[in-house]
Amino acid sequence: MRASRLVQLLLLLQAHGGTTATVLARELEVSVRTVYRDVEALSAAGVPVYSEPGRGGGVRLVDGYRTRLTGLTIEEADAVLLAGLPGAAADLGLGTVLATAQLKMLAALPPELRGRATRIAERVHIDMPGWFHHPDATPTLATLADAVWHDHRLAIRYRRRDRTVDRVIDPLGLVMKAGTWYLVAREGTDIRSYRASRIDTADATGESFTRPAEFDLAAHWASAADDFARSMLRVRARCRISPEHFALLRLSIDPAAVGETLASAGPPDESGRVEVTVPSESYEVLTHALLSLGDHIEVLDPPELRARMATVAAAMHARYHP
Repeated sequence: MRASRLVQLLLLLQAHGGTTATVLARELEVSVRTVYRDVEALSAAGVPVYSEPGRGGGVRLVDGYRTRLTGLTIEEADAVLLAGLPGAAADLGLGTVLATAQLKMLAALPPELRGRATRIAERVHIDMPGWFHHPDATPTLATLADAVWHDHRLAIRYRRRDRTVDRVIDPLGLVMKAGTWYLVAREGTDIRSYRASRIDTADATGESFTRPAEFDLAAHWASAADDFARSMLRVRARCRISPEHFALLRLSIDPAAVGETLASAGPPDESGRVEVTVPSESYEVLTHALLSLGDHIEVLDPPELRARMATVAAAMHARYHP
């Protein structure tokens, strides 16, 4: 642990030129006294590091000194790919590795580029989860990630909505969608997606597997997500709406339904309105989605949905016009 900290201290000094012991202590999450002991250890090891007391002083390397400890390890190179997502890196157990990799990259850059990289980090931050979204608890995520990295087969216990099932899977990849982690894995000949927070246990079987050479995680996820979204659109309504209100329609219905709705638009009638077919997961969802458009849209069919719309509209009228 101390050896790793000494490397981090050396890289911090090389990346920033020199800084105070207080700042170094904060970065390394140790005491100021520990920083000074580490500086002495580096000096005893032949590193030209020194401290300057008083105002404007601090810990510095002799001008022109550059460490050769800037080569990235395999784990650090993996972590660099998650540099824009520090939360994701931490979830996968790569938080400390990512920090070290970033320091190595900064230390390896010439001064003019190092300043630019630092400016970007100070001015750009990526926050993936949506508003009011609390990340799921994922106690098995580090185990899942390790199995993904090393192609290890897992025995998992997975909570479905109605029951818990046991499965033996080949983990192929992890996907973060809107702050939620999903595991993409092969079960037999099928490739499925599992919400990581519902995997209660994950144990290595001691077996390895051969990853499908043709498998593309990003392409698979895009296709699977699109198929899932379309499978949820179980009901459809025939409606009449003016094309100028298509923008309101996009805000009201599920994004997965927008394409089908707009593609179904027929020619305008004498009033300028067009007929569209609006898909949704249920008439209840569709009722509230279309009510938000007020009198800009008219449901033509099915009668069941027209009746629902009329019932809700009448109840709203009674509430606001007693």
